[in-house]
Amino acid sequence: MHFRLLIPISFLLSFTAPPPTSPPTPQTPQTPQTPQTCTHPTWGFFAHKRINRLATMTLPPEMMVFFKPNIDYLTDHAVDPDMRRYASKHEGPRHYIDLDNYGEPPFDQLPRHWVDALLTHTEIWMVNAAGDTSLLIGGRKPLQEVWQRDYKHWFSRQVASRFYQDEETIPVDSLKTFLDFMGRKEKPVAAFYREHLSEHGVLPWNLQRMQRQLTEAFRQRDSRRILKLAADMGHYIGDAHVPLHTTSNYNGQKTGQHGIHGFWESRIPELFADDTYDYFVGKPEYVERTEDWFWQAVFDSNKLVDSVLNFEKALRRSFPQDRQMCPDMRLGTMVVTPCRDFAAAYQESLNNMIERRLRAAIHAVSSAWYTAWVDAGEPDLSNMDKPLMSEEERKEEEELRKTFDRGRIIGRGEDH
Repeated sequence: MHFRLLIPISFLLSFTAPPPTSPPTPQTPQTPQTPQTCTHPTWGFFAHKRINRLATMTLPPEMMVFFKPNIDYLTDHAVDPDMRRYASKHEGPRHYIDLDNYGEPPFDQLPRHWVDALLTHTEIWMVNAAGDTSLLIGGRKPLQEVWQRDYKHWFSRQVASRFYQDEETIPVDSLKTFLDFMGRKEKPVAAFYREHLSEHGVLPWNLQRMQRQLTEAFRQRDSRRILKLAADMGHYIGDAHVPLHTTSNYNGQKTGQHGIHGFWESRIPELFADDTYDYFVGKPEYVERTEDWFWQAVFDSNKLVDSVLNFEKALRRSFPQDRQMCPDMRLGTMVVTPCRDFAAAYQESLNNMIERRLRAAIHAVSSAWYTAWVDAGEPDLSNMDKPLMSEEERKEEEELRKTFDRGRIIGRGEDH
């Protein structure tokens, strides 16, 4: 059973894309080039906020009683993960996964579970008393099969649990104990690990982790944590529905299409989402196996990568060159960005793919929230504690915004 999401026009008008300040016609001829839009984070702030806001409106009454009064928080903080990309080296890889780094679909050799994936792509190094550094485990020195189970148990406690810490050291006593258990003779005085998984993104594994965290927050009826995790999850689920977040050619840099990332996910939604997109989505659905479901989301996105790239390249060859790029005022800066007519033609050639992925993201976000609530035992969300921000959290938020305003992203950017 599905229902139509009826949204008052006043509700949508209160949250619209920024209007272009330069006249749409006549369009000033520009030298043909690949799209160079102004710097906006993934899906653009516009789309991420829209996803969380509309996902809230699909929830059942038992959840709406808490989520709707906090809809502005969920909307405004939908972009926090992008802002953290300017503050933490750990943040960037949570937004993408380069599936082409792992072979061809259906990617059978790609571990679906976090610890298995991290273990496969991590090396353990030691320093001996003489100060020499050497590889102990991983990479070109795999463990014998007989020790794999014990190693995984040790690894999950001593390495995986430290993944989001800035230090990559390992407690040397714990490593000595494990080496002695295996009968090995090495005597490390210090140890550290080197992981290579995040080099190609950890998006679906991060979603698995966050789903567990959100479920526990519901179980504890922790209003502040529920809102923070729900807002963040909405962002990452949105990213999972963007094809260019699933490929190493994320900005067309390998095919001479630099700037296509922002063209697809920022420019087009901002131009057309309010006027033409249909936001009627179904009720959230309970997901039995969220781990597989998150993977399917990125696999579905990845199937669209070739179309995203090839249709843009073909259109650029056939569309009048002097109507491809136009000046526009964005955030007080004059930029050259894809013309409205060119963007409309690209959207049409993709058979409204961007609208379809946006709708799928809205439904997926509400379904993830709903599933976490059900798995937590459907706790009563009425009369929840007011989610007040602590002074420490307030300071952290202020510092995050200052870091974002300085505009130096850590890790790779998409140059939207």
